Parts: sequence; C-alpha cells; structure tokens
Amino acid sequence: MRGNIWLYILVMASVTYLIRALPLVLIRREITSRVLRSFLYYVPYVTLAVMTFPAILDATQSPWSALAALITGIVLSWRGGSLLQVAVLSCAVVLAMELFL
Repeated sequence: MRGNIWLYILVMASVTYLIRALPLVLIRREITSRVLRSFLYYVPYVTLAVMTFPAILDATQSPWSALAALITGIVLSWRGGSLLQVAVLSCAVVLAMELFL
C-alpha cells in the first residue's frame, strides 16, 4: 500500500461525510412511504445483529461453547431476562463448557 496517506484519509473522510450529509440535504420533507419508514426503523437493529453475530461465534476457543452461549442468551432473552442476567449466564455457560470440555 504505497502512496500518500493523506490522500487516503481525505478520500475516507469525504466518503464518510457524504454518506451522512446527503440524506439531510436531499430529503427535506417527512417520509410518508410506510415501506420505507419500516425499512429505516429496522436498519439499526439489523446492523447491530450483523456486527454482533460473527463476533459471538468467534469470541471463544470452541465454536460449540459459543453456540451454547448464543442459544442460552436467546432463550433467556425470549423469556424476559434482563441484560445483566443474559450476559452473566451466557458467560457462565462459556466458562463451564471451556473448563469441562
């Protein structure tokens, strides 16, 4: 990767700025399309899931302990567990599986 590092930084900053600024400049009125509003509502959740899911499976020494913790977290969340309960019990499942398997 040879070249001027400042050019790379400038291009990266420009692209990042344009991605954030263009919607504010181009969309001046309220979005009335139900489909588009629904899509935009779920974008942050999908983005978080896409970034988190691979990290969950790669965070442990064994993919089986990661899968067990993921299933534990999903079940506890589905049953109304708090964030602290889900995190602590998922970590405990990983610890138990890594120690005993």
